[in-house]
Amino acid sequence: MSLDNVDVWFQDEARFGQQNTTTRLWAERGSRPRAVKQQQFEYAYLFGSVCPSRGIGEAMVVPWVNQDIMVEHLEQISKVTEKGRHAVIIMDGAGWHTNDIAEQFSNISIIKLPPYSPELNPIEQV
Repeated sequence: MSLDNVDVWFQDEARFGQQNTTTRLWAERGSRPRAVKQQQFEYAYLFGSVCPSRGIGEAMVVPWVNQDIMVEHLEQISKVTEKGRHAVIIMDGAGWHTNDIAEQFSNISIIKLPPYSPELNPIEQV
């Protein structure tokens, strides 16, 4: 396969959520009223990938991360990769980025970055 038929993608995940802080409220001077405070945490995870040379991207928002979700995200990329082209996806070494996640896709390969090197993945800036 010629390098002219290779699309380079950059992939990463981000967690967004709500984590409450100390509850404060207005009250009469000298009083210390009690206030009910929400104690649970809520998170959503964004899986995102971009292919700068084609000007396209794929993303999904999910309630948790695991290997199955990662495979679903790779399936998104596989589907938008044009016939006769191959997607090379640059990603970090997160626990769910196992070496076998791309095995079922004939048009995808993965390159993992060295540990602690986010500066090598441009999507980290998005």
